[in-house]
Amino acid sequence: MKKAIITVVGKDVVGIIAKTSAYLAKNNINILDISQTVVQEYFNMMMIVDITSCRRSFEDVAADLGELGQAMGLKIRCQKSEIFEKMHRV
Repeated sequence: MKKAIITVVGKDVVGIIAKTSAYLAKNNINILDISQTVVQEYFNMMMIVDITSCRRSFEDVAADLGELGQAMGLKIRCQKSEIFEKMHRV
């Protein structure tokens, strides 16, 4: 299984989870775990996803998600799980 970590941060607007999830479903990316919170008007979400069945390159998915976030006024970042784990190891 190939996993990726998706983070979404920014001012809360209607449809963040719906639009992000719709993109993932359209590209055969399964959400394995999700955590989201809104603190006052600021939205923060982290997803662990399975990208094994995705037919697009990881780079294309990361770019698409970045553009999706930009269109909503958010920062969406997608990282391969192994890189994320190594970057955050203490």
